[in-house]
Amino acid sequence: MSRTYFGTDGIRGAVGKDPITPDFMLRLGHAVGRVLRQSTPRPTVLIGKDTRISGYMLESSLEAGFASAGVDVLLSGPLPTPGVAYLTRALRLDLGVVISASHNPFADNGVKFFSARGEKLPDHWEREVEAMLLQPPQWADSAGLGRARRLEDARGRYIEFCKSTVPHSLSLRGMKLVIDAAHGAAYHVAPDVFHELGATVVTIGCSPDGLNINDGVGATAPQALVQAVAEHRADYGIALDGDADRLQMVDAQGRLFNGDELLYVMAADRIAQRSQVPGVVGTLMTNMAVELALARMGIDLVRAKVGDRYVLEELSARGWQLGGESSGHLLALDRHTTGDGIVSALQVLLAVRRNGGTLAGLLEAVTLFPQTLLNVRLRDGADWTVNAKLASERERAERELGQQGRVLIRASGTEPVLRVMVEASEAAQARLWAERLAAAALA
Repeated sequence: MSRTYFGTDGIRGAVGKDPITPDFMLRLGHAVGRVLRQSTPRPTVLIGKDTRISGYMLESSLEAGFASAGVDVLLSGPLPTPGVAYLTRALRLDLGVVISASHNPFADNGVKFFSARGEKLPDHWEREVEAMLLQPPQWADSAGLGRARRLEDARGRYIEFCKSTVPHSLSLRGMKLVIDAAHGAAYHVAPDVFHELGATVVTIGCSPDGLNINDGVGATAPQALVQAVAEHRADYGIALDGDADRLQMVDAQGRLFNGDELLYVMAADRIAQRSQVPGVVGTLMTNMAVELALARMGIDLVRAKVGDRYVLEELSARGWQLGGESSGHLLALDRHTTGDGIVSALQVLLAVRRNGGTLAGLLEAVTLFPQTLLNVRLRDGADWTVNAKLASERERAERELGQQGRVLIRASGTEPVLRVMVEASEAAQARLWAERLAAAALA
């Protein structure tokens, strides 16, 4: 059975259009609640959200849906996605629910779920929920309704967890950081974490108004952070996305470090500390330069499908700990069960402090291959998989690039676009072929 509503990261879309409507969210909460009650008589779920104005509406609808199925609800208010995952596990709850559209603009929203272990749920669970959505509701009577209450100090509990992921010996004293929370869920969390560990903290993107999440700030718009680091003469800048599971970093020279580079730094630091790193999981988008640099250290790189859930599945299957995406979703399973922008930033800063040098210095062995990524919005009903011109152009590109580049074409799991990526030893060659392939996709 294929999935109708779930994509690569939960359910996401434009608010006010199916399925991001209050009536669907009530039905979804009811269906998920019934699935939970098949194995647990009286489940309890935690609902967190980012700072979008639509979060209040969706939260109320989901709460009603869960209550109508006899499921108790805890409400955390605005909290990063990895914070919900942590508290779900720490409080021994049955499910974590996050209302967020991550890096998307405020007009979008969505829902994603975490298991009792704080991990993203597998495809078969999502299919079970979708099957339940097709069944008529079974409303609980008054005595069987679920109860709802606010979870006290969810923010403080998560701050302490983030700090606990680094040794007590680590201090950020003497380090000046700019923290950009994208006007999102970490606006009242991330600055305190780094401040309490000793850093001097300057903030941008920490004044949400319900409409400005990811608007010109955050991990998907890092130029604001580059400018702020220069203006405040900071050592580093840390950019998160709207739900704080994604990370980008900037140094004092204005160099931007993406997820591939930060993943390499985390792996190299563990090797330097004589820890075992049998392998690292990247994705189809992971830069070839990182794969080659890891190989020189004797570390295998395995590529999963794009999406941090697929990276996690591959890590779990192999018993490995480190993985991530170019976009900045980074997984360190010896620190957390899911991707966490704050925790990942702490791991990178720990590596810098241990080394006594700079982040750029830790990456001297890695020179990224130029990549060009284009998003192509196809016409309604167009099927790119049967586009003969696109197939022909792709064959030509791969023949010309040979072993010095790659072509990746895939449909986005979160947006209605086709992603065309070309990696080559020369930037001009990557751009040329990406543009040719994008044009062919529209033919």
